[in-house]
Amino acid sequence: MSRVEDYAEQVLRPDALRTEREGVGPARIGELRELGLLNHLAPAEFGGQGLGRDDDRRIHEIIAGACFNTWLVWAQHAPLTGRLADRAGTPLPALARKVLTGEILLGAGISDVRGYPRRYIAATRADGGWTLSGTISWVSGWGLSQVLTVAGVEKDTETVVTALVEIGERTRAAAPLHLAVLDGSRTERVQLDDVFVPDELVISRRTLEQTRFDDLAVASDARGHHFGLAETVLRELGEHPDPLARAVATAWRPRVARIRETAYALADEAAATGGGTHRLEERLATKVASGEALSTLTRALVVARAGRGLAGDDTAQLHARSALFILVQGQSTDVRRAQLTHLAALPSAAPTA
Repeated sequence: MSRVEDYAEQVLRPDALRTEREGVGPARIGELRELGLLNHLAPAEFGGQGLGRDDDRRIHEIIAGACFNTWLVWAQHAPLTGRLADRAGTPLPALARKVLTGEILLGAGISDVRGYPRRYIAATRADGGWTLSGTISWVSGWGLSQVLTVAGVEKDTETVVTALVEIGERTRAAAPLHLAVLDGSRTERVQLDDVFVPDELVISRRTLEQTRFDDLAVASDARGHHFGLAETVLRELGEHPDPLARAVATAWRPRVARIRETAYALADEAAATGGGTHRLEERLATKVASGEALSTLTRALVVARAGRGLAGDDTAQLHARSALFILVQGQSTDVRRAQLTHLAALPSAAPTA
């Protein structure tokens, strides 16, 4: 862990503004590979470290706190290696083994399942495999990944087919997104033109109902990158010469620590009981609280830095835009409901003039 912390402080953090402007490059992926971060969840037989939940969370915190663009590219890959690692006891195709050994970087195109039936990737059964077609709304790390993990829906049976898809002529960028946040993450829409995937590259086949149930565990919890970014903003407020800025950090640090402790405890409890709707409203409320804390803290940093906080060479605006991304990342219907319900109640809770 100390090597990751040193790398974050010496390489990622000083370079974060440039990475936002110029994008995450191949050299950055090589550095992550050298640190063992492309297969830290893989078992030792694949050269991985087989790290547990607590260590994995801490790595997410460290990388997100130092460079959010790097975190987003890496975070598309890392959890999916863990999913492949769960199958390590069964025969694996060569492509999956290369992922587990950290040789190649995965991109992710799995979130469009949340939009079914309005928007989704279509999966059609073919001889010896599946054909995937449609436009993936978000793929981060485009141009860096050799393989995508794609989730498509077979509409007649509402079966979700998740598979490894090699990037080739039938996988192409559909349109530039011109993101106002995390523009250095190389995030693009990607078109799949009837891409054939053999059965051996299918990771799972699940019902739509089960997939949505499992997604609650991903979308409903505040996670490591929330608290990594919060720690960075608290740190910068605490180093500000204005005592009022430092007072904000002093006031909010224990609250963020409580939110973090609650979020992780609830997520662990949900995982131990099968996830899904376990204490869902409490988990959603905690995620809303983490988003509120980030919004408040990044706003305070912009205020403290005054006009220069909006300049492209100041981290205040970068952190504020990263906090906006967190509000919509993994935003399921339940998360959006909880966020808007909270915001609608704010005026009635405020003191009258």
